[in-house]
Amino acid sequence: MDAPSGLRTHWREITAVFLKLGAMSYGGPAIMGMMQAELQEKRGWLSKENFVEGLALVNMLPGAGATQLGIFLGHTRAGWWGGLLAGVCFVLPALFIMLAMTLAYVEYAALPVMRGVFYGLAPVVVGIFAAAVWRLGRVAIKDAKQIVVALATALALAFTPIGIIPLLLLAGALGVVFYGARRWGVAAVLVLVVTYAALHGLGGLMPAASSGATGAASVRDVAAFFFKVGAFSFGGGLSMLAFMQDQVVNQLHWLTQQQFLDGLALGQLTPGPILMVAAFVGYQTTGFSGAVAGALAIFMPSFILMLSILPVFERIKRITWMKAAMKGISPAVIGMIAVAMQQMLPKAVPDWLPGVLLAATVLLMLKWRRGPLPLMLAGGAIGWLVSI
Repeated sequence: MDAPSGLRTHWREITAVFLKLGAMSYGGPAIMGMMQAELQEKRGWLSKENFVEGLALVNMLPGAGATQLGIFLGHTRAGWWGGLLAGVCFVLPALFIMLAMTLAYVEYAALPVMRGVFYGLAPVVVGIFAAAVWRLGRVAIKDAKQIVVALATALALAFTPIGIIPLLLLAGALGVVFYGARRWGVAAVLVLVVTYAALHGLGGLMPAASSGATGAASVRDVAAFFFKVGAFSFGGGLSMLAFMQDQVVNQLHWLTQQQFLDGLALGQLTPGPILMVAAFVGYQTTGFSGAVAGALAIFMPSFILMLSILPVFERIKRITWMKAAMKGISPAVIGMIAVAMQQMLPKAVPDWLPGVLLAATVLLMLKWRRGPLPLMLAGGAIGWLVSI
C-alpha cells in the first residue's frame, strides 16, 4: 500500500495528531472510534472501506490493537516511516504519564488516603472490564459453536494446567474446523494436541520466564516476558491483560493480586493504550529500567508485525482461513477475560460497598453509556471519603 505523500510532507501532522490521541484517548474501542472520526472523517486520510480493512487486519493479529491501527493509519498517510512515527507518538504520552503515576504510587500508596482511593477505584476498574466483556462478547459470540468454545476455554484455563497460548491456538484451529476447511482444521487440532502432549512431557509448553517463578526477576526477564505477551496474545488489550494477570500474579509471583489491581487502575487512569500497565509491572520488579524495558517490549511485536505486513497487505486480505481462525479465537478470548475478572473479584470486592460500586459501574456504562474516566474519579473519591 503506497503512501499518498512522503514523510517529509506529513511528519508534523502525524506527530501532532498521534501525540494528541495518545494523551487524550481512553479505552481501546473508544480510541479506535476517535481515530476514525479524526483521521477518516475529518481529515480524509483514507476511505471508510480502507479504514474497515485496517480494523480487520488489526483484529487478525496478536498485539496491541489501538497501537497497530495507529501504525496502519500512519502508513496510509506517509508510508513505512509514517507508520513508525505514528505508533511511537501514540505510545509515548502514556509511557511518561504511567511512569509519573507509578512513582507517585510507590511513594504514597501505603498511606491510608491512597489505600482508600484504591479501595473505591478497584471495583470500578473491574466493572469497566465487565461492561467491555459484555459488549465484546455480543460481537464475538454469535452462535452455539462459539458459546461452546468460550465456555470450554474458560473451564480449561480455570481448572487445568493448559496455558493461554495453547488454548488460543487450539481455539483458532477449531475456528477453521467450524467455519473454514474442516479437514485442515482437524489436522491442526491433532497437531496441536500431540505437540502440547510432547512438550508438556518435557516440562511444559512455552514456559513464561521461568527463572522468575520465585518472585525474583531481571530486566532481561521482564523484557522477554512482555515481548512474549505482545507477540502471542490475540484479541487486543483485554486478552493481553488476562495473560499478563495470570502470569505475573499466579505463575511468576512478581506482583500480588492487589498490586496488579492497583496497576490496572493506574492503567485505566492513564490515557492511550491500557497495555502501558507493563511499565507499572516492570517498575515494581526491577525499577525504572524494568519499566522502560517492559513498555518497549510489549509494543515492539506490534511494530514488527504491522511494518512487515503492511507492504504485502493486499495479498494477506485474501487469506480466508485467517478469518475462520479468528471466529474461534474471539470467543476464546472472552472466556479467558471472564476467568481473569473472576480471579480479581475477591480483592476488588472485599465487602458490600465495592460490590455496589462495581454493579453501578456496569449499569451506568451499559445502560447510560457513561465514559470510564468520570466513573473512576467518582469511585476513587468515594473510597477516599470512606477512608477519612
